Amino acid sequence: MKLFKRIADWERDLRAHYNTDLSTPENRRRAHIYNLWFDHAVLRTIWTNFDEVAPGVYRSNQPTHRRFEKLKAMGIKSILNLRGAGGAAHYLVEEESCRELGLNLVNVTFHARHAAPTGDILKVIEAFRTIERPFVMHCKSGADRAGFASAIYLIVIEGRPVSEARRMLSARYIHFHWTKTGVLDYILDLYEARNARDPISFEDWVASEYDFKAVQQAFNETKRTIF
Repeated sequence: MKLFKRIADWERDLRAHYNTDLSTPENRRRAHIYNLWFDHAVLRTIWTNFDEVAPGVYRSNQPTHRRFEKLKAMGIKSILNLRGAGGAAHYLVEEESCRELGLNLVNVTFHARHAAPTGDILKVIEAFRTIERPFVMHCKSGADRAGFASAIYLIVIEGRPVSEARRMLSARYIHFHWTKTGVLDYILDLYEARNARDPISFEDWVASEYDFKAVQQAFNETKRTIF
């Protein structure tokens, strides 16, 4: 156990060493290393997980600066970052890229491995209604948070049925319901069953009935997950 703790501490300290701001050339060098290897940008240089959700609405994994340039060239006006604003190197680089390219950056916080708090879901819906289009929403891999947000967009903004919207959470995007991120599918399952009994909009259900702590507990008790 002590060995595992020492390894975990070493990894944490190593990540912190490279997860820096952009204030100096050396910090930029370390931030680049952090994004490339610790945040897995090396994979995202060739894999985008990019797809159209609805007209003028797209989903993706975390874009690199080069991909931000391509998004700007294709007419994208806004970026909806589902990873939240903060001091992490990946966010600071994204913020700088969007500022340089004139892209409107909107930040909300979503979670993949546990049920999203009520306020976070409502903030995403609010962002959908106010963000300038065309826009791209993204998380880290574009699989789970982006998938859940895309499903919400289809249900709330496009008026699509849950059966259609849940396709946004699939192996096509490297989302697997049998992992801990399956709680996102579970939320859609609960809403679909509730709506079938007595119709209620997803937004009203979230605002008035959805209890994220109870949902997470029920999911933990009924599902066997890994990762």
